[in-house]
Amino acid sequence: MNVNWKKNTALFLTSQTLSLFGTMLVQYAIMWHILLKTQSGAMMTIYIIVGVLPTFFTSLFGGVWADRYNKKHLINLADGSIAVASLAIAISLSAGMDSIALLMVAAAVRAMGQGVQQPAVNSLIPLIVPAEKLLRINGFNASIQSGIFILSPLASASLMSLAPLQTLFFIDVVTAAAAIAILYFLVKVPKTVSKKENAEKRSHFADLINGLKYIKTQKYLLRLIVISAIFMIVVGPVAILSPLQVTRNFGTELWRLSAIEIGFAGGMMSGGLLVGIWSFRNKAYSMGMANIACGIMTISFGLWTNFLPYLICMAISGIFLSYFNAPNMTLLQEKVSPDYLGRIFSIFTMLGCFAMPVGMLFFGPLGDVININYIMMGTGAVMFFLGIPFFISKTLREAGIKKA
Repeated sequence: MNVNWKKNTALFLTSQTLSLFGTMLVQYAIMWHILLKTQSGAMMTIYIIVGVLPTFFTSLFGGVWADRYNKKHLINLADGSIAVASLAIAISLSAGMDSIALLMVAAAVRAMGQGVQQPAVNSLIPLIVPAEKLLRINGFNASIQSGIFILSPLASASLMSLAPLQTLFFIDVVTAAAAIAILYFLVKVPKTVSKKENAEKRSHFADLINGLKYIKTQKYLLRLIVISAIFMIVVGPVAILSPLQVTRNFGTELWRLSAIEIGFAGGMMSGGLLVGIWSFRNKAYSMGMANIACGIMTISFGLWTNFLPYLICMAISGIFLSYFNAPNMTLLQEKVSPDYLGRIFSIFTMLGCFAMPVGMLFFGPLGDVININYIMMGTGAVMFFLGIPFFISKTLREAGIKKA
């Protein structure tokens, strides 16, 4: 790489951090505004679905576009579309049009943009970062994102108490504009030569099918997708039912609910830094360790009768989750052919979108029928056993070896 990769990567991560901060700031503002205005569980469910399903469907195209077209331009187009929507909402709110439907549209546009942006971002990183530095950068990026997840709700709540809702949308426009400018003018992405021929003559559906065929030819990839899909589903109770478990087992004080959110995000932020300092040389072992450790911590959630050890285990879970996510992303960036990388990341994006509704529809009602402690112990056991294939599968072990 002719350019200074450290400076280039720092600029890229800065642009995406600004973009993510603005997005999360408005996302929390929309959610809380709807909650305070309607106090309706049904409306909150609709909001969550509206904020998730569009990402699932646009990821079908986003991955293909990331493999076909200029990734930097795709990221900026997605950011720009969201910024235009935010500006329209801000102007409408300033004119007195405080409509829940309008905010739902804003959430849907954001979700659509995410389905295009995320595969492009993840497949662009290996173009600007040396292969031997990918794990460290992915860990550092995960740490930044976790920090945003801690800061953004605090900032959103503070701003909502000081300024009208449209102010947050205007802030999102400014952060998006800054992110777009940094990426467009300052980040240098080397040109790549695609091995594909006549890509423009093929339909997007044909390219998507080719991506699925590619998965079939890569045994490690198929196994990794299956394990990741199951893991994303069984980790759902930690996100969905842990607040309810805390209120039932330890008390209804709001500080307890805030503590577990901050503890988990803080653990992920610490884990993102730690994974760049130390992890197994074989990424499969790091992911296996993470599954087993998260499983043990989740089982323990159903055993504690005191809040402090529960909170500590929640933070530890966040640490080990980073040891699954960062090596997983790095392995894909190293092993998957660049011509298919966008489509593979889009599949993982869709898995994440699929896991949340499945978790809500299954584990939510189940928590009213079965003691949540037992649900945690059961899903924790599944996580534990999901870690074993990373140690015993020759296919996964060979895939996890660092590239020469």
